[in-house]
Amino acid sequence: MSKKIATREAYGEALIELGSQNKDVVVLDADLSKSTKTAGFAKNYPERFFNVGIAEQNLVGMAAGLAAAGKIPFASTFAMFATGRAFEIIRNSVGYPNLNVKICATHAGLTVGEDGASHQALEDIACMRVIPNMTVIVPADALEAKQAIHAVAEMTGPAYVRLGRSGVPSVNEESNYQFEIGKGVTLKEGNDITIIATGIMVSEALEAADILNEKGVSARVINIHTIKPIDQEMIIKAAKETGAIVTAEEHNIIGGLGSAVSEVISEGYPVPLKRVGTMDTFGESGKPADLLKKYGLTKENIVDTVLETIKRKK
Repeated sequence: MSKKIATREAYGEALIELGSQNKDVVVLDADLSKSTKTAGFAKNYPERFFNVGIAEQNLVGMAAGLAAAGKIPFASTFAMFATGRAFEIIRNSVGYPNLNVKICATHAGLTVGEDGASHQALEDIACMRVIPNMTVIVPADALEAKQAIHAVAEMTGPAYVRLGRSGVPSVNEESNYQFEIGKGVTLKEGNDITIIATGIMVSEALEAADILNEKGVSARVINIHTIKPIDQEMIIKAAKETGAIVTAEEHNIIGGLGSAVSEVISEGYPVPLKRVGTMDTFGESGKPADLLKKYGLTKENIVDTVLETIKRKK
Protein backbone atom coordinates (compact mmCIF):
# COMPACT_ATOMS: atom_id res chain seq x y z
CA MET A 1 0.00 0.00 0.00
CA SER A 2 1.30 3.42 -0.95
CA LYS A 3 1.49 6.83 0.71
CA LYS A 4 -1.45 7.77 2.86
CA ILE A 5 -3.66 10.57 1.51
CA ALA A 6 -6.79 11.92 3.19
CA THR A 7 -10.02 11.65 1.22
CA ARG A 8 -10.70 15.33 1.99
CA GLU A 9 -7.50 16.20 0.07
CA ALA A 10 -8.80 14.34 -2.97
CA TYR A 11 -12.11 16.16 -2.59
CA GLY A 12 -10.37 19.52 -2.82
CA GLU A 13 -8.51 18.46 -5.95
CA ALA A 14 -11.69 17.12 -7.55
CA LEU A 15 -13.51 20.40 -6.95
CA ILE A 16 -10.82 22.37 -8.77
CA GLU A 17 -11.08 19.96 -11.71
CA LEU A 18 -14.86 20.26 -11.77
CA GLY A 19 -14.63 24.04 -11.60
CA SER A 20 -12.77 24.14 -14.89
CA GLN A 21 -15.04 21.59 -16.54
CA ASN A 22 -18.48 22.88 -15.55
CA LYS A 23 -19.37 26.51 -14.88
CA ASP A 24 -22.55 25.42 -13.09
CA VAL A 25 -20.53 23.91 -10.23
CA VAL A 26 -20.59 26.14 -7.15
CA VAL A 27 -19.15 25.49 -3.69
CA LEU A 28 -20.42 26.57 -0.29
CA ASP A 29 -18.61 26.26 3.03
CA ALA A 30 -19.39 27.06 6.66
CA ASP A 31 -16.17 28.88 7.57
CA LEU A 32 -14.00 25.74 7.43
CA SER A 33 -12.60 25.91 3.89
CA LYS A 34 -8.98 25.23 4.90
CA SER A 35 -10.02 22.09 6.78
CA THR A 36 -12.59 20.84 4.27
CA LYS A 37 -10.17 21.65 1.41
CA THR A 38 -12.62 23.83 -0.47
CA ALA A 39 -10.11 26.71 -0.22
CA GLY A 40 -8.50 25.68 -3.50
CA PHE A 41 -11.79 26.08 -5.35
CA ALA A 42 -12.33 29.43 -3.63
CA LYS A 43 -8.93 30.65 -4.83
CA ASN A 44 -9.47 29.50 -8.42
CA TYR A 45 -13.15 30.40 -8.78
CA PRO A 46 -13.95 33.08 -6.17
CA GLU A 47 -17.13 34.15 -7.97
CA ARG A 48 -18.54 30.64 -7.50
CA PHE A 49 -17.53 30.15 -3.86
CA PHE A 50 -19.70 31.16 -0.90
CA ASN A 51 -18.54 31.18 2.71
CA VAL A 52 -21.78 31.33 4.66
CA GLY A 53 -20.08 31.52 8.05
CA ILE A 54 -20.87 29.29 11.02
CA ALA A 55 -24.44 28.74 9.86
CA GLU A 56 -24.91 25.18 8.67
CA GLN A 57 -28.65 25.39 8.17
CA ASN A 58 -28.15 28.40 5.91
CA LEU A 59 -25.38 26.47 4.15
CA VAL A 60 -27.81 23.76 3.09
CA GLY A 61 -30.70 26.16 2.46
CA MET A 62 -28.59 28.31 0.14
CA ALA A 63 -27.34 25.19 -1.64
CA ALA A 64 -30.95 24.11 -2.17
CA GLY A 65 -31.80 27.50 -3.67
CA LEU A 66 -28.81 27.36 -6.01
CA ALA A 67 -29.81 23.84 -7.09
CA ALA A 68 -33.35 25.02 -7.79
CA ALA A 69 -31.82 27.72 -10.02
CA GLY A 70 -29.94 25.12 -12.05
CA LYS A 71 -26.54 25.14 -10.37
CA ILE A 72 -24.66 22.10 -9.03
CA PRO A 73 -23.85 23.06 -5.43
CA PHE A 74 -21.32 21.29 -3.23
CA ALA A 75 -21.97 22.14 0.42
CA SER A 76 -19.18 21.38 2.87
CA THR A 77 -18.54 21.41 6.58
CA PHE A 78 -17.63 18.82 9.21
CA ALA A 79 -19.81 15.70 9.18
CA MET A 80 -21.13 16.36 12.69
CA PHE A 81 -22.38 19.82 11.75
CA ALA A 82 -23.66 18.89 8.29
CA THR A 83 -25.78 15.95 9.39
CA GLY A 84 -26.50 17.10 12.94
CA ARG A 85 -27.23 20.81 12.84
CA ALA A 86 -28.68 20.79 9.34
CA PHE A 87 -30.63 17.52 9.33
CA GLU A 88 -34.08 19.09 9.09
CA ILE A 89 -33.02 21.38 6.25
CA ILE A 90 -31.45 18.45 4.39
CA ARG A 91 -34.63 16.45 4.84
CA ASN A 92 -37.17 19.13 3.93
CA SER A 93 -35.25 21.41 1.54
CA VAL A 94 -33.06 18.86 -0.27
CA GLY A 95 -34.45 15.34 0.12
CA TYR A 96 -38.17 16.11 -0.09
CA PRO A 97 -37.98 18.26 -3.27
CA ASN A 98 -35.24 15.92 -4.61
CA LEU A 99 -32.85 18.78 -5.35
CA ASN A 100 -29.42 18.39 -6.90
CA VAL A 101 -27.37 19.23 -3.77
CA LYS A 102 -24.09 17.46 -2.96
CA ILE A 103 -23.34 17.46 0.77
CA CYS A 104 -19.65 16.61 1.13
CA ALA A 105 -18.81 16.36 4.80
CA THR A 106 -15.29 15.96 6.13
CA HIS A 107 -13.86 14.98 9.54
CA ALA A 108 -16.18 12.01 10.00
CA GLY A 109 -15.62 9.20 12.51
CA LEU A 110 -13.17 8.54 15.33
CA THR A 111 -10.17 9.65 13.27
CA VAL A 112 -11.06 13.28 13.91
CA GLY A 113 -8.95 12.40 16.94
CA GLU A 114 -8.18 15.03 19.53
CA ASP A 115 -11.32 17.07 18.71
CA GLY A 116 -13.20 14.49 20.75
CA ALA A 117 -16.71 13.09 20.95
CA SER A 118 -18.47 16.34 20.12
CA HIS A 119 -16.86 16.35 16.66
CA GLN A 120 -16.66 12.61 15.95
CA ALA A 121 -19.67 11.88 13.76
CA LEU A 122 -20.51 8.21 14.29
CA GLU A 123 -24.19 8.55 13.39
CA ASP A 124 -24.05 10.43 10.09
CA ILE A 125 -24.45 7.48 7.73
CA ALA A 126 -27.56 6.41 9.62
CA CYS A 127 -28.99 9.93 9.47
CA MET A 128 -28.40 10.33 5.75
CA ARG A 129 -29.39 6.90 4.46
CA VAL A 130 -32.83 7.14 6.06
CA ILE A 131 -33.71 10.22 3.96
CA PRO A 132 -35.63 9.30 0.78
CA ASN A 133 -33.87 10.24 -2.51
CA MET A 134 -30.45 10.52 -0.78
CA THR A 135 -27.41 8.73 -2.22
CA VAL A 136 -24.79 7.93 0.46
CA ILE A 137 -21.13 7.35 -0.44
CA VAL A 138 -18.11 6.56 1.77
CA PRO A 139 -14.86 6.45 -0.25
CA ALA A 140 -12.10 4.10 0.88
CA ASP A 141 -9.13 6.02 -0.51
CA ALA A 142 -8.13 9.21 -2.33
CA LEU A 143 -8.57 7.75 -5.82
CA GLU A 144 -12.06 6.56 -5.01
CA ALA A 145 -12.93 9.88 -3.38
CA LYS A 146 -11.91 11.88 -6.44
CA GLN A 147 -13.85 9.64 -8.81
CA ALA A 148 -16.85 9.68 -6.46
CA ILE A 149 -16.96 13.49 -6.48
CA HIS A 150 -16.96 13.52 -10.28
CA ALA A 151 -19.69 10.85 -10.27
CA VAL A 152 -22.02 12.75 -7.93
CA ALA A 153 -21.51 15.90 -10.00
CA GLU A 154 -22.79 14.01 -13.04
CA MET A 155 -25.75 12.36 -11.33
CA THR A 156 -28.98 14.25 -10.68
CA GLY A 157 -30.31 14.33 -7.13
CA PRO A 158 -29.14 14.67 -3.53
CA ALA A 159 -25.92 13.00 -2.40
CA TYR A 160 -24.00 12.71 0.85
CA VAL A 161 -20.27 11.98 0.56
CA ARG A 162 -18.46 11.11 3.81
CA LEU A 163 -14.82 12.19 3.93
CA GLY A 164 -12.06 11.83 6.51
CA ARG A 165 -9.45 13.97 8.22
CA SER A 166 -6.58 11.47 8.40
CA GLY A 167 -4.54 10.02 5.57
CA VAL A 168 -5.54 6.55 4.36
CA PRO A 169 -3.61 4.04 2.24
CA SER A 170 -4.58 3.32 -1.36
CA VAL A 171 -6.63 0.16 -1.85
CA ASN A 172 -7.54 0.64 -5.51
CA GLU A 173 -5.21 0.46 -8.52
CA GLU A 174 -5.09 3.78 -10.33
CA SER A 175 -4.49 2.17 -13.71
CA ASN A 176 -7.79 0.32 -13.91
CA TYR A 177 -10.12 1.53 -11.16
CA GLN A 178 -13.53 2.82 -12.23
CA PHE A 179 -15.94 4.09 -9.58
CA GLU A 180 -19.62 3.40 -10.16
CA ILE A 181 -22.38 4.57 -7.83
CA GLY A 182 -24.18 1.62 -6.25
CA LYS A 183 -21.66 -1.03 -7.33
CA GLY A 184 -19.45 -2.76 -4.77
CA VAL A 185 -15.87 -3.78 -5.53
CA THR A 186 -14.43 -7.23 -4.81
CA LEU A 187 -10.83 -6.54 -3.78
CA LYS A 188 -9.91 -10.07 -2.74
CA GLU A 189 -11.49 -13.41 -3.54
CA GLY A 190 -12.26 -15.96 -0.83
CA ASN A 191 -14.57 -18.89 -0.10
CA ASP A 192 -14.84 -19.28 3.68
CA ILE A 193 -16.28 -15.91 4.73
CA THR A 194 -16.79 -12.40 3.35
CA ILE A 195 -15.55 -9.19 4.96
CA ILE A 196 -17.61 -6.24 3.74
CA ALA A 197 -16.03 -2.91 4.62
CA THR A 198 -16.40 0.78 3.87
CA GLY A 199 -14.24 3.88 4.21
CA ILE A 200 -11.03 3.61 6.21
CA MET A 201 -11.88 0.06 7.28
CA VAL A 202 -11.36 -1.32 3.77
CA SER A 203 -7.57 -1.26 4.14
CA GLU A 204 -7.89 -2.90 7.58
CA ALA A 205 -10.10 -5.60 6.04
CA LEU A 206 -7.48 -6.37 3.39
CA GLU A 207 -4.76 -6.70 6.01
CA ALA A 208 -7.04 -8.87 8.13
CA ALA A 209 -7.62 -11.15 5.13
CA ASP A 210 -3.86 -11.63 4.77
CA ILE A 211 -3.58 -12.62 8.44
CA LEU A 212 -6.53 -14.99 8.07
CA ASN A 213 -4.95 -16.58 5.03
CA GLU A 214 -1.96 -17.52 7.19
CA LYS A 215 -4.43 -19.18 9.56
CA GLY A 216 -5.96 -21.20 6.75
CA VAL A 217 -9.08 -19.04 6.33
CA SER A 218 -9.95 -17.80 2.84
CA ALA A 219 -11.68 -14.44 3.27
CA ARG A 220 -13.32 -12.50 0.47
CA VAL A 221 -13.02 -8.70 0.84
CA ILE A 222 -15.66 -6.39 -0.62
CA ASN A 223 -15.53 -2.60 -0.63
CA ILE A 224 -19.04 -1.19 -0.37
CA HIS A 225 -18.42 2.48 -1.07
CA THR A 226 -22.08 3.23 -1.76
CA ILE A 227 -24.18 2.62 1.34
CA LYS A 228 -27.30 3.73 -0.52
CA PRO A 229 -28.23 2.44 -3.03
CA ILE A 230 -26.38 -0.62 -1.76
CA ASP A 231 -25.19 -3.42 -4.04
CA GLN A 232 -27.70 -6.08 -3.00
CA GLU A 233 -26.72 -8.46 -5.80
CA MET A 234 -23.06 -8.58 -4.73
CA ILE A 235 -23.92 -8.98 -1.04
CA ILE A 236 -26.37 -11.85 -1.61
CA LYS A 237 -23.91 -13.54 -3.97
CA ALA A 238 -21.25 -13.35 -1.24
CA ALA A 239 -23.66 -14.73 1.34
CA LYS A 240 -24.50 -17.70 -0.91
CA GLU A 241 -20.90 -18.44 -1.87
CA THR A 242 -19.13 -17.95 1.48
CA GLY A 243 -21.90 -18.59 4.03
CA ALA A 244 -20.93 -15.91 6.56
CA ILE A 245 -20.30 -12.15 6.63
CA VAL A 246 -18.42 -9.68 8.81
CA THR A 247 -18.92 -5.94 8.24
CA ALA A 248 -16.44 -3.23 9.21
CA GLU A 249 -17.00 0.52 9.43
CA GLU A 250 -15.83 3.64 11.27
CA HIS A 251 -19.38 4.29 12.47
CA ASN A 252 -21.88 3.08 15.01
CA ILE A 253 -22.86 -0.53 14.26
CA ILE A 254 -26.45 0.73 14.46
CA GLY A 255 -27.72 2.33 11.27
CA GLY A 256 -24.59 2.19 9.13
CA LEU A 257 -23.04 -0.35 6.77
CA GLY A 258 -23.59 -3.27 9.15
CA SER A 259 -27.27 -2.51 9.46
CA ALA A 260 -27.64 -2.05 5.70
CA VAL A 261 -25.97 -5.39 4.96
CA SER A 262 -28.05 -7.09 7.69
CA GLU A 263 -31.22 -5.82 6.04
CA VAL A 264 -30.15 -7.19 2.66
CA ILE A 265 -29.22 -10.69 3.78
CA SER A 266 -32.05 -11.12 6.29
CA GLU A 267 -34.52 -10.61 3.46
CA GLY A 268 -32.47 -12.18 0.66
CA TYR A 269 -30.28 -14.97 2.01
CA PRO A 270 -29.79 -15.23 5.80
CA VAL A 271 -26.31 -16.26 6.96
CA PRO A 272 -24.33 -15.62 10.18
CA LEU A 273 -23.25 -11.98 10.38
CA LYS A 274 -21.22 -9.95 12.85
CA ARG A 275 -20.61 -6.19 12.78
CA VAL A 276 -17.33 -4.41 13.54
CA GLY A 277 -17.75 -0.74 14.40
CA THR A 278 -18.29 1.46 17.43
CA MET A 279 -20.58 -0.42 19.79
CA ASP A 280 -23.34 2.16 20.32
CA THR A 281 -21.03 4.51 22.18
CA PHE A 282 -19.56 7.99 21.85
CA GLY A 283 -15.86 8.49 21.17
CA GLU A 284 -13.36 10.56 23.14
CA SER A 285 -10.33 12.77 22.59
CA GLY A 286 -7.16 10.95 21.59
CA LYS A 287 -4.78 10.12 18.76
CA PRO A 288 -6.61 8.47 15.86
CA ALA A 289 -4.62 5.23 15.97
CA ASP A 290 -5.15 4.90 19.73
CA LEU A 291 -8.88 5.50 19.35
CA LEU A 292 -9.25 2.93 16.59
CA LYS A 293 -7.48 0.39 18.77
CA LYS A 294 -9.52 1.18 21.88
CA TYR A 295 -12.84 0.98 20.04
CA GLY A 296 -11.97 -2.21 18.17
CA LEU A 297 -11.61 -0.83 14.64
CA THR A 298 -8.45 -2.72 13.72
CA LYS A 299 -7.35 -5.60 11.53
CA GLU A 300 -6.82 -7.68 14.68
CA ASN A 301 -10.40 -7.15 15.77
CA ILE A 302 -11.65 -8.05 12.30
CA VAL A 303 -9.62 -11.29 12.42
CA ASP A 304 -11.05 -12.21 15.83
CA THR A 305 -14.58 -11.41 14.66
CA VAL A 306 -14.16 -13.51 11.51
CA LEU A 307 -12.91 -16.51 13.50
CA GLU A 308 -15.86 -16.16 15.87
CA THR A 309 -18.42 -15.78 13.07
CA ILE A 310 -17.11 -18.63 10.94
CA LYS A 311 -17.89 -21.06 13.79
CA ARG A 312 -21.59 -20.23 13.33
CA LYS A 313 -21.69 -21.46 9.74
CA LYS A 314 -23.91 -24.47 9.16
